[in-house]
Amino acid sequence: MPKRILMLLAVIVAAAWQTPVVAQQYPAKPIRIVSPFAPGGGNDNLCRTIAPHLAKNLGQQVVVDNRAGANGAVGTEIAARSAPDGYTIVLIPSGHSVNAAIRKNLPFDPIKDFSPITLVGSSPLVLAVHPSLPVKNVKNLIALAKARPGQLAFGSAGIGSSGHLGGALFEVLTGTKLLHVPYKGMGLAIIDLISGQVSLTFGTTLSVVPHVRAGRLRALAVTSAKRSPALADLPTVAEAASLPDYEAGLWYGFVGPARIPREIVQRLHSAIVAVLEMPEVRQRLASQGLDPQHNTPEEFAKLMVSDLDKWAKVVKRAGIKAE
Repeated sequence: MPKRILMLLAVIVAAAWQTPVVAQQYPAKPIRIVSPFAPGGGNDNLCRTIAPHLAKNLGQQVVVDNRAGANGAVGTEIAARSAPDGYTIVLIPSGHSVNAAIRKNLPFDPIKDFSPITLVGSSPLVLAVHPSLPVKNVKNLIALAKARPGQLAFGSAGIGSSGHLGGALFEVLTGTKLLHVPYKGMGLAIIDLISGQVSLTFGTTLSVVPHVRAGRLRALAVTSAKRSPALADLPTVAEAASLPDYEAGLWYGFVGPARIPREIVQRLHSAIVAVLEMPEVRQRLASQGLDPQHNTPEEFAKLMVSDLDKWAKVVKRAGIKAE
């Protein structure tokens, strides 16, 4: 056999075995979790809860890297453009897919440019107001909003975020007009809500509940179809305001750049699932209103697609556009 052919065969065989060898050695250096929102919000809190336990499971340092902006698009693009080697992953919220319906020039495809790893958890949003607002329930809020059209400001983690969509759906179904104030992350929105710069929010449980329990905010309702076990004393918006079609919520999940070797995806999946099954982690997340969940990469991919379809319709109905 000619030497050139033998050399070509050797290259092909080496390439064929490269991925398994790399996967067996993984991880060989620190792993970065990109949190595409500012510190202090639900996404950041969840990343920092999981990171130290994940580091123990993988035997490598796990660093949280906050890259806020454009409703998570800035940090998510960084992850999408990273090498598909499993050393950069990103925690996306359910608003990830909505970006495609709002931003015409999104620099990545929310489905094709990512390798789904696993769902991490889901939760309702919490409709919360500043204690100085003269409302005790959702019907009071609707009446006040109708009396002051465009004057009640609600803060969110950004245009197209779950909180923004929750507020937009509220406006559509109640016939009210609120003033939307987008921030670069839920943490910043909560700071201004506590200080009274904005009046209300449809915020994540991870960022709102601690302040409700401390008396800095007043919670009126949850946005899910059913009451949250972690917040059982709060009614749903649907039941509190007789709005059967109102339902909004939030999920979080890990993805990496497209084309991560399947063996590495499975390694990450197993390590993250092991963290989510830890009693102390489950208790901590549940105490903040998050229901820890996980699924297969294939199941998570289907969720991402269905979520895009659902909220794209809401975006169109509400006329939401990127600034």
